[in-house]
Amino acid sequence: MKKLIECVPNFSEGRDLNIIKQITDEIESVEGVKLLNVDPGKATNRTVVTFVGEPSAVIQAAFLAIKKAGELIDMSKHKGEHPRMGATDVCPLIPISNISMQETAEFAKKLAKRVGEELKLPVYLYEAAQADTKRNNLSVIRAGEYEGFFKKIKLPEWKPDFGPAEFDAKRGATVIGARDFLVAYNVNLNTTSTRRANAIAFDVREAGRVVLENGKPVKNADGTSKTIPGSLKSVKAIGWFIEEYGVAQISMNLTNINITPLHIAFDEVCKKATERGIRVTGSELVGLVPLKSLIDAGKYFLRKQKRSTGVSEKEIIKIAVKSMGLDELNPFKPEERIIEYLLMEKADSKLINMTLIEFADETASESPAPGGGSISAYVGSLGASLAAMVANLSSHKKGWDDKWEEFSNWAEKGQYYKDELIKLVDADTAAFNKIMMAFGLPKATDEEKKARTQAIQEATKFAIEIPFKVMQLSYESMDLIKAMVETGNPNSVTDAGVGALCARSAVIGAFMNVRINATGYEDKNYVNDIVAKGKKIESDTIAKEKEILEIVNKKIGL
Repeated sequence: MKKLIECVPNFSEGRDLNIIKQITDEIESVEGVKLLNVDPGKATNRTVVTFVGEPSAVIQAAFLAIKKAGELIDMSKHKGEHPRMGATDVCPLIPISNISMQETAEFAKKLAKRVGEELKLPVYLYEAAQADTKRNNLSVIRAGEYEGFFKKIKLPEWKPDFGPAEFDAKRGATVIGARDFLVAYNVNLNTTSTRRANAIAFDVREAGRVVLENGKPVKNADGTSKTIPGSLKSVKAIGWFIEEYGVAQISMNLTNINITPLHIAFDEVCKKATERGIRVTGSELVGLVPLKSLIDAGKYFLRKQKRSTGVSEKEIIKIAVKSMGLDELNPFKPEERIIEYLLMEKADSKLINMTLIEFADETASESPAPGGGSISAYVGSLGASLAAMVANLSSHKKGWDDKWEEFSNWAEKGQYYKDELIKLVDADTAAFNKIMMAFGLPKATDEEKKARTQAIQEATKFAIEIPFKVMQLSYESMDLIKAMVETGNPNSVTDAGVGALCARSAVIGAFMNVRINATGYEDKNYVNDIVAKGKKIESDTIAKEKEILEIVNKKIGL
């Protein structure tokens, strides 16, 4: 498995698209790096860029981008709403998969050292890459901003971690570090007052506000300023006026979305704004967001409405976008803003992205794949979909208001089975193609023959496991189907009955694929075991289908 890290550099240019393009061209010039998002802001005069890749490729791309930004951006002429201290203001690395935070921090240090030494640029480490807790917070490092750093950098306690202790008037300084996934999120207000926006920001941000008496900070016994904490943990926030939109915003960094998720931050700002006679009109995301953030948000708002959460991922995201007004200022395109969607390889979902007609045509073509295995998986997904439909109809049935949550939970299970089986549609075809590729390997030498045989066996085992998984999921979905037949909306009992027929067909069809693929696998103990398990699932499925259909026929009464 590849190690993947994400890099989200913030460049102090958000208006000149030519400059931004030259910087991102440097990033895209590095093989093994994928540019995911470029998000310029005119009022902030700042662009947030997101790219991912293997660590060595990412730090090479980051180095080139920092170098180019320093060549093109003149900080002595820069003006913008966002706090900043350099052409590349901040450059965080974020662990994505198969890599620890500690490893990511080491790569951040490696990048910082190279920038400091080769580009002669003052560099500060922050978050997980900074051992000194007194200077690991970005806002503390950046305090005084560009204008104040000419003096600050001369202070012994603010000597850069790498590079010269001389402030570069043109390029400024930069901060490089490693951190968890951070969501940059702005909430729009129906006011133009920065002061009012700041008041709300102080209400919600974890740091809160400094206690004042006669206009002066009240001191604690240790000499520090006394503060009143805000209501949201792991949230940084300020208020500002965005001339581009003509409104004030609460600009937030959600530094731990497990502690304060997107939807909780939004609702809390709404609450605090209302208390101050101000209304939230919408919000915007800066850069990318994890899929889970929008799924959790969508389900949260559906539950508030006492509506079923067992709907499609697309519908849940739509609810999240509309509930938080993420499309108020600009169109919100999930395929361009959700990190998992951008990382998804199109080849992994070729079949499921086809229209029904295209899928049928592809199946009917002279190509041997998709075949019975993919069709079995798709039929199984349709069975689960019908059960989810009955659950959703029951959840919203008039007079059944006290049952909405029960059926919502059933619908969520149906969506789970549907989604997992849909994935196996392409996986089964991929398994077949893997076998074909293995058979096509060279076999001229004994070493090549051995490697070819091993590849064939590995591919064959994979081709057994995929349809077996179809069997397991389709059989498991029958408990849901039975529940919908017994307790669901009586007007939809036959829909659930058809779901049972689909699940049975999926199990029997997938078992055929398990058995035919097993004939080519040499480990007979494994083969005997999985075939025995398959026979048990098949017989249990047939028995359960009979049980379900008896209930259906009894309810129909004809």
